[in-house]
Amino acid sequence: MAAGQSSIAIDEAAARPRVGAAQLTLSDAEFERLRRLVREHTGISLSDAKRTLVYGRISRRIRALGLSGFPAYCALLEKDGGDEIEQFTNAITTNLTSFFRESHHFDYLRDKVVTPLKGRTSQRLRIWSAGCSTGEEPYSIAITLAEALPRQALGDVRVLATDIDSNVLRHAEAGVYDLERVAGLPEETQRRWFKKGAGPNKGKVRAADDLRELISFRQLNLLGSWPMRGPFDVIFCRNVVIYFDRDTQRELFKRYADMLPIGGHLFIGHSESLFNLTDRFELVGRTVYRRIG
Repeated sequence: MAAGQSSIAIDEAAARPRVGAAQLTLSDAEFERLRRLVREHTGISLSDAKRTLVYGRISRRIRALGLSGFPAYCALLEKDGGDEIEQFTNAITTNLTSFFRESHHFDYLRDKVVTPLKGRTSQRLRIWSAGCSTGEEPYSIAITLAEALPRQALGDVRVLATDIDSNVLRHAEAGVYDLERVAGLPEETQRRWFKKGAGPNKGKVRAADDLRELISFRQLNLLGSWPMRGPFDVIFCRNVVIYFDRDTQRELFKRYADMLPIGGHLFIGHSESLFNLTDRFELVGRTVYRRIG
């Protein structure tokens, strides 16, 4: 559902005329209610430093719904969030990404995981981009695969891209980006893998069909059930677990280990670590881990 008026029935007492941002006040109690709801629905632990972010993003939802303020919005979510829970989740989650972010990961993927497949009779490969945001990560993975393997070898190669935010998933699946998003890529990469728009789409590019065919996009809450069976050969979960508390991180890495065979790889963000969280992985590169027995 697009951001805007929700289809949720709103109590008449709560649905008062819209108010300006200056009139909205976020009390300590309401901030705690929102933090609890974020934790309950996404697993994200918001620090006190995120109060301004919460105020800015949720005040827009309050105005869009015509609610009287933060107490009414909290009550709406706690009573029967319905579709608004999805909008709330979309509003809170942060989506910062770029093509080939932390490029050493894609060098490792090419050299240590993909290239060795060339000599095998079976070239099955399954990669999961967990927390894919607007899609730059899975498309970077797909480019790496398509450039490292001959076209005929890609028949049993697949990338699963998931995110909790339905808005960014729609963006990712469309594969359309502002031209400036790919401006930092080599010219050959741009020409080969992105088609420039014309007319009303001037200033935009679209990921090539050859890339899009390698990727499946699905909405997924990492703290919920995982319908896919696996196993995956590689999991990218970068700059995601920093938003979770230690117990949640520990459980998540356990589940990732269960989804990987011995020798499978886990890529995490530059500010993340598995130290004191799991003993099922060994460090083999810069924030690159391999599952051990």
